[in-house]
Amino acid sequence: MSRGRVVIFAGSPADKAHVEAIARALGEFGIPSTVRIASAHKTPERLLGIIAEYDAEPIPTIYVTAAGRSNALSGLVDAATQCPVVVCPPPSEQWAAYDIWSSLRMPSGVAPAVVLDPANAALFAAKLLALDEPELRERIRQFQARNVERLVEEDEKIAAEARRAGNPAAGELRT
Repeated sequence: MSRGRVVIFAGSPADKAHVEAIARALGEFGIPSTVRIASAHKTPERLLGIIAEYDAEPIPTIYVTAAGRSNALSGLVDAATQCPVVVCPPPSEQWAAYDIWSSLRMPSGVAPAVVLDPANAALFAAKLLALDEPELRERIRQFQARNVERLVEEDEKIAAEARRAGNPAAGELRT
């Protein structure tokens, strides 16, 4: 179990599946997370109060924000805390190409990191907490090793299938 925590802010209940994916991925690293719903547009005072409560506790905290459309949530959270903020906006089929800019273009002095994939946002948060947690760093190393093993196994399967199909050079490196 991590000594730190991740607070995930959803901009609305519509982001539930997205934030649950982030929380699940954090759980795989043993990182506790809390999901909160707050809107920079609709409930800014409440949002700032929640941040102040978490920031007052002496627990290493990473905030992950998940808000689509006009993503004021991520900028306001980042501007209100000294803790790292990771932006992971939920996908939008209709406006995706436009919505992403509200996460990427922040005012000067506001610098949340943007990671689009929920599992990768969790991994980034884990790496931030692992700076001071050797056990968490080891869990991340093991996760990365499993990814390597999985890819090597898949490559070996494809090479074996190609050899069975009569292509003896399949799977060999060529320079």
